[in-house]
Amino acid sequence: MTPILKIKTLANAAEDFPLPAYQSDGAAGMDLHACLSGPLTLEPRTPVIIPTGIAIALPSAEYVALVFARSGLAARYGIALSNGVGVVDSDYRGEIKVGLINLTDEPYTVRPGDRIAQLVVAPVCRARILRVTELDGTERGSGGFGSTGL
Repeated sequence: MTPILKIKTLANAAEDFPLPAYQSDGAAGMDLHACLSGPLTLEPRTPVIIPTGIAIALPSAEYVALVFARSGLAARYGIALSNGVGVVDSDYRGEIKVGLINLTDEPYTVRPGDRIAQLVVAPVCRARILRVTELDGTERGSGGFGSTGL
């Protein structure tokens, strides 16, 4: 059964701001839009928080919403999420806000309604924690960064 994501438009959002939507049949993420009253310039290497004008209710604690960067913004303009990936827990009911950072030396302007991030709804597996004195061995072992090749 397909989970239902409830979306509430907040008072700061004009009705003409689009709701998150999948842009193709194979899309995993829905675009999140900047809910701004006017253009906002992202100065180089300065993080900002941009409102989306929406709050959500996930169907249950078995789901999480994850906020990811838009690959086009990152590749073309050097605009990334300031926190890597945003996590929206199932019990959070506040506005979804997106932390962006401009990784370039040039200012970048976000306009009202611009697509600024993607929202992915995914199942959650909550692990049972068990403290141990030893871990099972693997062929890789404790090899870290780059240990399996580039």
